[in-house]
Amino acid sequence: MEEDIDTRKINNSFLRDHSYATEADIISTVEFNHTGELLATGDKGGRVVIFQREQESKNQVHRRGEYNVYSTFQSHEPEFDYLKSLEIEEKINKIRWLPQQNAAYFLLSTNDKTVKLWKVSERDKRPEGYNLKDEEGRLRDPATITTLRVPVLRPMDLMVEATPRRVFANAHTYHINSISVNSDYETYMSADDLRINLWNFEITNQSFNIVDIKPANMEELTEVITAAEFHPHHCNTFVYSSSKGTIRLCDMRASALCDRHTKFFEEPEDPSNRSFFSEIISSISDVKFSHSGRYIMTRDYLTVKVWDLNMENRPIETYQVHDYLRSKLCSLYENDCIFDKFECRDVTLEASRENSKPRAILKPRKVCVGGKRRKDEISVDSLDFSKKILHTAWHPSENIIAVAATNNLYIFQDKVN
Repeated sequence: MEEDIDTRKINNSFLRDHSYATEADIISTVEFNHTGELLATGDKGGRVVIFQREQESKNQVHRRGEYNVYSTFQSHEPEFDYLKSLEIEEKINKIRWLPQQNAAYFLLSTNDKTVKLWKVSERDKRPEGYNLKDEEGRLRDPATITTLRVPVLRPMDLMVEATPRRVFANAHTYHINSISVNSDYETYMSADDLRINLWNFEITNQSFNIVDIKPANMEELTEVITAAEFHPHHCNTFVYSSSKGTIRLCDMRASALCDRHTKFFEEPEDPSNRSFFSEIISSISDVKFSHSGRYIMTRDYLTVKVWDLNMENRPIETYQVHDYLRSKLCSLYENDCIFDKFECRDVTLEASRENSKPRAILKPRKVCVGGKRRKDEISVDSLDFSKKILHTAWHPSENIIAVAATNNLYIFQDKVN
């Protein structure tokens, strides 16, 4: 009976696949908007694809939750920094939605150096009957205008337009790893390896440096910033994580430059688990606030940890996600997989091409370390480290998960009985 309870029935639908995928098609970020009605993906080719959830139909209730392509646009292009002789990739590192204020949608997208604000809007009417222009938009000879016409709006096929509203550039020396929208909806921050900048949505040519951990001598550098996020309710508070496995809570009311943290979260290392790989696997790759803002969730290579803002010396919960990989760290180091950056998620499911049929039922899979394994278990020795999921997103209010595996996008949801 307990096994039936633990075996969650998940329904998946396969959204995006290319038989001949290129490097540019590989999905690099996935993000739901605040209502969950839209899902945006960014890829290494600098493209953003937005999926929209189908409306529920009385005749097809089971189709509720399926997403179809809503809009596709090129967000970033490859650039070249002539001063430093460096190529700037078009790959989308992060996407963040702004809360919807009107009929249009707004989102931020960033590559290594430049953040862009996009407006996505619908148009199903077009104006006709201009006085100074003909129907094709060309200017008319004023001498031929003898009557005054009142322009009218005519119905047209629905068209979704994506237009860049702001471009925030030239503020980061190092690669941007995260962006976060503030709860005041007037500002946002962008973080790279050594600095965090605060931006106003209306000002593109100036930002405020709120964190700077760059040492005077780069040889003395001991850690880098890996992720940053604003508190969901308090616009003055934010956290950022580091490659040394620490989290700093900062308050912008204390000083303009938050070089001194308000709280410092770090778990003492267990000497018995100390190894050559300890520093690498302790690096935090993602940090998230809970919806209430009381807790912080962090993800390192092997575990997910939950921290209470009122307790800095140790996490209140620790989940062993990839503990079975401890015996494989040497192999993972040799093929560079030990440097993969995972996000804060839970539940072990296998998203493979064999299981990609719409509405197929998936069961949790367990990875075993020993020689004997039960049915539906996977041996750690049989894992293919070249096949991995680095980018996922949870629906904000329902049990729906978007999973990106190379150039494929999957949607998983609780089975509708």
